[in-house]
Amino acid sequence: MKKEDLENIKLFIGPMSKNIVDSAINFCNKYNVKLGFIPSRRQIDFDSGYVNNWTTRTFTEYIKSKTNNIVLERDHGGPLQGQDLDDGNASFFQDANHFDIIHIYVWKKYKKIHEGIEQTINYIKFCHHVNPNVLFEVGTEEAIRKFSVYELNFLMHELKKHLNENIFNKIAYLVIQSGTSLLETKNTGVYDTIKLQDMIEIANTYNVLNKVHNGDYLNIEEIYDRYDYGLNAINIAPEFGQIETNCILEFIDKDTVLFNKFYDLCLNSNRWIKWVDKDFKPEDNKLELIKICGHYVLSEPEMKNIINNFSKELNELVQNKVSEKLYQIIRPL
Repeated sequence: MKKEDLENIKLFIGPMSKNIVDSAINFCNKYNVKLGFIPSRRQIDFDSGYVNNWTTRTFTEYIKSKTNNIVLERDHGGPLQGQDLDDGNASFFQDANHFDIIHIYVWKKYKKIHEGIEQTINYIKFCHHVNPNVLFEVGTEEAIRKFSVYELNFLMHELKKHLNENIFNKIAYLVIQSGTSLLETKNTGVYDTIKLQDMIEIANTYNVLNKVHNGDYLNIEEIYDRYDYGLNAINIAPEFGQIETNCILEFIDKDTVLFNKFYDLCLNSNRWIKWVDKDFKPEDNKLELIKICGHYVLSEPEMKNIINNFSKELNELVQNKVSEKLYQIIRPL
């Protein structure tokens, strides 16, 4: 894959469940449009994952057997991102062999700019050695590490300085920051058009595409305003998981037993914790907690038993809702 092949792709989404994946595949095939999947390591990794029990290999093989319209990118690839707190190398090895793009993400472990740049360079070289054709994304969202305009330019300057031209030209995306962050089921960022434009200019200077993370829960006008300023692509993940969760809740319809089973699975997963503030009380916000992390438990046997009661109707509803959202953002002709 070449960088030019990515220029018309506006949206990358999280493969939050098999239902979401199949719905997106059907949409892309129906309208002959392209989008990207961005699995995190916790969702799908070289040896495990909570999404349909897929591994990196089985997930990518499944997608490629269904469509040529999906670009596959590892999101947040690197240390401290998987089920185990590893260095990321085993994951990167499989990523380089199976994904089109790898997001080199070191900023959770390395907060200092020089350390982060050094490790970004090391991981890029490692992945390039495994597969010289794989492309890269660098940088991160401000919820993880806020970059000033100066620091972002310094990142790209140092990568260009320390990578040979061939490898540097494999950098497809630079993550820029325009004021997006997530808490519970809301986008809590403060939109900064000046920073957006300045960071887009940095990406243009180094001839890379730009992308914003955490685009969830923005309305369509807010998304297209960013596109109008020159944004190339946006990542949306938890919001698609919430779409399916809301569909499930429609079928459960406050059935006390099923609702409480769903809630208990979500509560005991502990996956909601990172999305809420310290004052959040689960017992007082059961519905909100389910909406935050319902997609995390869809592959649990007990949850599958619940869904089996209405799986056919649920699949149809999810596909319709996902198609609606995709159509709004991608706007196929």
